[in-house]
Amino acid sequence: QVQLAQSGGGLVQAGGSLRLSCEASGHSFDSYDMGWIRQAPGKEREFVAHISRSGDITKYTDSVKGRFTISRDNAKNTVYLQMNSLKADDTAVYYCAAGVSAWVRGEYDYWGQGTQVTVSS
Repeated sequence: QVQLAQSGGGLVQAGGSLRLSCEASGHSFDSYDMGWIRQAPGKEREFVAHISRSGDITKYTDSVKGRFTISRDNAKNTVYLQMNSLKADDTAVYYCAAGVSAWVRGEYDYWGQGTQVTVSS
């Protein structure tokens, strides 16, 4: 089992940037696919980005392509979400998640506590 601790949320103006971090406890961080998922009030949970174990494969939902970048540093047991050109529609609670073969299975097994991202217009 792994515990995920998130940081980096906050308030930012439209067009600005923000970087989220998610640090995993324990060992074998590089055994997990990692992802970011968000949920806005009154809306369904939405997949945002995914990164493979080694970091060489990434996936994004269409609405964030070209603006968001997911990355990981396995030596630091940390995954990041760099968010640029932020829009009001990006306002949501963002969760990081981990899972063995998560992309193939279509689900993650472990979840962070979530962090609020608010984009003002």
